[in-house]
Order: sequence, then structure tokens, then C-alpha cells
Amino acid sequence: MLLATLPVTGCGTPPELRQAAPTVAPTRAAVPPPVGTPSPAPTLPPATGPTGAGTPTADPGLVAVPCPGGPSGKRVIDLVRGRGGVLPDGARVRVRTGPLCAGGWHYTMLDVTGHEALQVVTEGRPGAPRLVTAGTDVCTAEVRAAGPPGIRTLVCDGGSVGVPGA
Repeated sequence: MLLATLPVTGCGTPPELRQAAPTVAPTRAAVPPPVGTPSPAPTLPPATGPTGAGTPTADPGLVAVPCPGGPSGKRVIDLVRGRGGVLPDGARVRVRTGPLCAGGWHYTMLDVTGHEALQVVTEGRPGAPRLVTAGTDVCTAEVRAAGPPGIRTLVCDGGSVGVPGA
């Protein structure tokens, strides 16, 4: 068998294709690393908020968290005892959970001596909250329709923070 060695000439793109080739610089095809070679972590640009300053924070209404500026547990008790008329003046009440805040709404669970735990949902400024609802089941139409997700999760979706039986 006779093998002939031919010189390689004309390597590259044929002239008719060179003219039709785009003017964009060529890119390298990704070649997977050999098996067993750890791949490098991808490099991502730093996260910034809408103004480009700092790291974005979660929406304050998504999760109920301890209220940094109120309302206080005492304020919630006074609200359900007074204008709300939910509790008689002589009932002994203690804050079990909360207040927890989400998007301008507040959730508090109260222990009432001789009665079931009382759940309270309020809304508004910490110093002057408005009673939305109070009782043993506070997943009302108003809470479902207007309440932030963090409050709805606690009172409607079976959230487990301080809820009896959870």
C-alpha cells in the first residue's frame, strides 16, 4: 500500500466564505474540563439595589419579624381591651408571641387566663395601630385580601410561630 504525503495548502476559510463571514470576532467554543477536575465557581457581578448602592433587602411584607419600633405588646393589649371591646377589663392577659410585623401589619398572640389564646391582627403606625381582627381564627376576608404575605402565612396558611397546635 502506498501512502502519499501531500503538503497541506490553503488552510483556513475558502475565499468565497471569507467575504460572507461576519465581522464579529470569533469566539472560542467551551470545552469541558477533564473528568474529575473541579469546575471554577462562576463569577457574578456584585448585587446592588435599584439605586446601585448596597445589597438589596427583602420586601418587609414577605416575612413577619419582631417589630423593631412597635407596637408594644402592652399597646396591643390596650387596643383589644379598650376600643376593640374584645376583652373585659378584669381579664388577665400576657403576650405569648409578638408583636410580629410585616408590611405595616402586626400579629400578636395573647394568653388570656381562663380562655383560649387570642390572636390579634393590627395595622398602621406602631404608635396608633388599628385593630383589624382578634379571636381564635383571624384569617378573615380583610386579612386574606389586604394583609401582607408574612401575616397571611402566620394566620391563614398554617404558619407555626406561636400558633397553638402547630
